[in-house]
Amino acid sequence: MKILFTKTALGLLALGAVMSSCSKREQSQKTGITYNDKNNGGYQRFRQAHPAPGPGLVPIEGGTFVMGGSADQDVTYDYNNVRRRVTVPSFYMDETEVSNQDWLDYLHWIDITFPADRELYYNAVPDTLVWRRKLSYNEPYVDNYLRHPGFQDYPVVGVTWDQAQAYCSWRTDRTNENILRETGRMVAWKDMGKKGGGGDAGIAANGQPFNTDIYLNGQMTGAGIDGKKMMPNLSPNAQAGTGKGGKSVRPVRMEDGILKQNYRLPSEAEWEYAALALAGNTQFENIDDGKVYPWNGLGVRSAKSKTRGLIMANFKRGAGDNAGVGGYLNDKADITAPVRSYQPNDFGLYNMAGNVNEWVADTYRQTSFEEFEDFNPFRGNEFTNKRLADPSKGRYAKDKYGKPIKDPAHSNKKLKYADLLALQQQSAAAQAASPNAPLANTQNGSLPIDSLLPKNSGKAYNPDARGEKDEVNKALYGTTTLVNDHSKIYKGGSWNDMAYWLNPATRRFMDQDEASAEVGFRCAMTMVGAPEINPNGKPHYPVKKAKPYKAR
Repeated sequence: MKILFTKTALGLLALGAVMSSCSKREQSQKTGITYNDKNNGGYQRFRQAHPAPGPGLVPIEGGTFVMGGSADQDVTYDYNNVRRRVTVPSFYMDETEVSNQDWLDYLHWIDITFPADRELYYNAVPDTLVWRRKLSYNEPYVDNYLRHPGFQDYPVVGVTWDQAQAYCSWRTDRTNENILRETGRMVAWKDMGKKGGGGDAGIAANGQPFNTDIYLNGQMTGAGIDGKKMMPNLSPNAQAGTGKGGKSVRPVRMEDGILKQNYRLPSEAEWEYAALALAGNTQFENIDDGKVYPWNGLGVRSAKSKTRGLIMANFKRGAGDNAGVGGYLNDKADITAPVRSYQPNDFGLYNMAGNVNEWVADTYRQTSFEEFEDFNPFRGNEFTNKRLADPSKGRYAKDKYGKPIKDPAHSNKKLKYADLLALQQQSAAAQAASPNAPLANTQNGSLPIDSLLPKNSGKAYNPDARGEKDEVNKALYGTTTLVNDHSKIYKGGSWNDMAYWLNPATRRFMDQDEASAEVGFRCAMTMVGAPEINPNGKPHYPVKKAKPYKAR
């Protein structure tokens, strides 16, 4: 049984979060103040809606499942996937793996946006040398696999975990920028190169490319950036603007519900849950059949009459058998296959087994299943704060690419404002005193966070007992273990793996700076709001509306 999304449900998902246009304006349930009225202070409320997924994504309704439960045996004797019941919140996930064409789009943007920065472009190019083997003639793939049109719909490989993270960040900014330009809330694409309309494609009038965080912080606005259909500003402090009739307008805010959440790598739990797609075998909370692979059945061949006997995924059937017999190639692929090959699983996801392994966001630990939380489990949190260039105005410090600089978080709670100012002032003073000093033990080129903390505030916040500051972990790395904080998980099996690795519960790891011809990735996105995807026809308690308050 496949999960079907009706046109009605998809229509609900696609509703934009726009300002409520009811004839009778809504009121605050706690004060009685009318929303969206410029005469009483301009309090704003927007229509509550289920946001639609970003381009390329499909919705995955979350729920509980047994992580590691689809593996019936531990062939490698790693004991690293002990069964554990967890709950995964609803989220969005890429329908397919990121393809060569998708990556070429990324490289093209870098080339036209930063034409003189060859280092940035070089660092973004995948390692095509991953195809080389000492005793195999794979040189044609080295030269052709990434760029030749014959492979444009094939999954990108040779990408490190760090490169995948950078692509997710780039995709977030380009998606949100396109939404703003296509809807007229920023200068339209066609007007970018015109007088007063900004610069080249992707470059705002301030000389830096669009960044979602910087935009939401109010640091991207003004001539050459503002569009003709910006949001009305109902604040009594607003000045006359460039809207129709001289009305004040403002950039989009998070509260408007227009911009998308960040694209990111899925967590290991999300990836395994999405690959199994047990929701397709579920009715009234009863799972009628488990799965070993992303499809039903215990085998790897199709049982349907039209495709009976065909291999269900792209993998290696045995030593020396990557494709089948000439004249009747069973899986139709010798290396990778196009990203929409084979049948999608019950969530509509292609190639969640075989073709290429896929990076996930988690840091590898053998005992993670025994230690992580049972709601939204994840290992690898490195909490950060955006550095402020001007604390009094709340403006973010930016790097040379226009992105906010992030420093390691020093607390798991909100600082007092006086402590925040002291931290920023110490940071500025340290930079001014030693502008060329090496920044050891830092992230993103920031100063050592322990030296910037307010007096008696303690050390930097480190939530993981097995973090990079664990001296035991440092001493044993390379001696009795190859696991450290740079060890990242990949899952799913590849064109060059045996069937065992197609099981969603299997897990392997590789250094985040390494790449392989057998590892690619796909992106995910957090779903905000209610977790139920299609509530039509399902029992539920009605949600009552608040009665309007009448002043006496």
